[in-house]
Amino acid sequence: MPRTYNDKNSPSGTRTLTDQAYLQLRSDIIHGALQPEEKLRIEHLREEYGVGASPLREALSRLTADGFVTAEGQRGFRVAPMSEADLADITRMRILLEKQALSQSIEHGDDAWESQIVATFYQLEKVEQSEKRDKAEWEIRNHDFHEALIAACTSKWLRRFYGILYDQHKRYRNIALNTEIPRDLHQEHEELRNAALARDKKRACDAIEQHIMRTAEITLKVLREEEADRENEVDRVAAT
Repeated sequence: MPRTYNDKNSPSGTRTLTDQAYLQLRSDIIHGALQPEEKLRIEHLREEYGVGASPLREALSRLTADGFVTAEGQRGFRVAPMSEADLADITRMRILLEKQALSQSIEHGDDAWESQIVATFYQLEKVEQSEKRDKAEWEIRNHDFHEALIAACTSKWLRRFYGILYDQHKRYRNIALNTEIPRDLHQEHEELRNAALARDKKRACDAIEQHIMRTAEITLKVLREEEADRENEVDRVAAT
């Protein structure tokens, strides 16, 4: 049965087939349904997503431009790999862009901007303090809160590239969310809210940098543990 993409914010029928394929593939890459370096065969994708070859090729080309897919000349496409170096690069660039966008928002934000921060934080807080936190719901509320923080940014290009980096970082963040490493995410988000509403650029930028770096540090630890497990398994098999 073909996969379907459900975007609750978009009216039915408003997306082209290429848009649908792009969003489906992007979501599956970000959430790990399509694994790093996995071969993306058009015939298989046609059956999996119920979309024709032409829209799929256009979608894959867009994902290549966004860095989620790599093109192999005449050999087709693969899911982009994940690595420590890539995580470090994405983290640096996200910090750079998000601090700039946050600074602009603090400078230009009005009462409506402040109200949106308060509202999205409230929704995020409810999920974070729930005894049974729903990960999918948390992702939505976390995204909404971060978007609210930079909503008054005046640069459309900054917002565009930030969006790509946010989702690139999300590929790695999903690894960190599945760990038991202690972390007070609610406190980190509360500090971000308070600093932004206080119009304190330095405090807010320091808070966002520490927030993003904490995610990267946890993810790096998990990546290294997984690599060590793979190496141990190879050694175990070789010894049998």
